[in-house]
Amino acid sequence: MDNIDATKLFKLIGKNVKYYRKIYNLKTGKMTQEDLAEVVDVSTALIGNLESDKIEQGISVYTLWKISKALNVSIEKLFDDTDFSNRPFNS
Repeated sequence: MDNIDATKLFKLIGKNVKYYRKIYNLKTGKMTQEDLAEVVDVSTALIGNLESDKIEQGISVYTLWKISKALNVSIEKLFDDTDFSNRPFNS
């Protein structure tokens, strides 16, 4: 990962949360933003803001850890900066 500012980091994390939530939906079952928020014990707005490209949403490490557990991925994957254009669900 190259030098990255906070805004880019939050957007990267948000894209990864959205991506792995969609993967979870394919492999395990339905996980809406509302479902994820409930499991992680945060507001649906926080998850929506996190996944949005238009809103900069900070998030605690503890909440990221809970999200990673809910989606069955390692927390490191939420920081993965792999080119999204090469991934399925790249929206």
